[in-house]
Amino acid sequence: MDDVVNFSNEMILRSTVSTVVLIAFVFLIRLGIQHALLKTVELSVESRRRWAVNIRNVLLIVFILGIISIWAPRLQTFAVSIFAVAVALVLATKELIACLSGSGLRMLTKAYSLGDRIEIGGIRGNVVDHNALTTTLLEIGPGQTSHQYTGRAMVLPNSFLFTHPLTNETYTKKFRLHIITIPLTTDDDWKTAEQLLLTAGQEESAPFIKEAERYLKNLEGKLWLDAPSVEPRVTIQLPEPGRINLLLRVPCPTQYPSRLEQAILKKFLSEFQFAPRVALPDPLLTPRADSTVLS
Repeated sequence: MDDVVNFSNEMILRSTVSTVVLIAFVFLIRLGIQHALLKTVELSVESRRRWAVNIRNVLLIVFILGIISIWAPRLQTFAVSIFAVAVALVLATKELIACLSGSGLRMLTKAYSLGDRIEIGGIRGNVVDHNALTTTLLEIGPGQTSHQYTGRAMVLPNSFLFTHPLTNETYTKKFRLHIITIPLTTDDDWKTAEQLLLTAGQEESAPFIKEAERYLKNLEGKLWLDAPSVEPRVTIQLPEPGRINLLLRVPCPTQYPSRLEQAILKKFLSEFQFAPRVALPDPLLTPRADSTVLS
């Protein structure tokens, strides 16, 4: 009996030592790679961040597989107990498992990657980090039409992918189609506003409109998309009685829609003056043509 106990203690000790060696190995590898990336000035900050996140996730998988390979043989004799513990762990860590499953869903569907601008669960921002459990966004707002950073970082559990719809605003990567809304009233000179808005959009998007057209056309075969026209166009909406919305659609770089939008708005507002409202005569004060003047 003592020999069996000593053998069991020796096996546990070996497994513990192997685990410590594995942890030290993974830590040193990650530290060395991170140090090398910091010194690699040839790569952009975005590329180095992408490499660092991918390498960290790969090392995490290696560590998990290593732990399983070290301890799995030692636990075979406790299979029944482990099964009961596993059931309890599943119930106690269902949110953790949902986050891991969400990470797997993200990788399988390629829903988003570093640098993408997404909206999920009412939170909108640029993806700056993601791992097996969470996704970190630099928040953009306020509202759905703003393109400025709020200065806040939002950490979301990956389980959100199962419970909330995801919007990827940069799905086409380099170029996208952007909508600018101009609210008017029916008393405004909307025809002049329409022409000035279209002209401003054409002038500001002219430097890259050909490149955007070629880029979106190339994506047509890769992403099974129907390439939309990139020519600026204005459409009209009547959201409510007495109101008119002019919607300008223009192509723009995915990472800098705010710059183009501000340039178009400034040019439009500098040239467009709202037409004065015409005062209608009051029927109570205007004499009728068939009225009789009493002397």
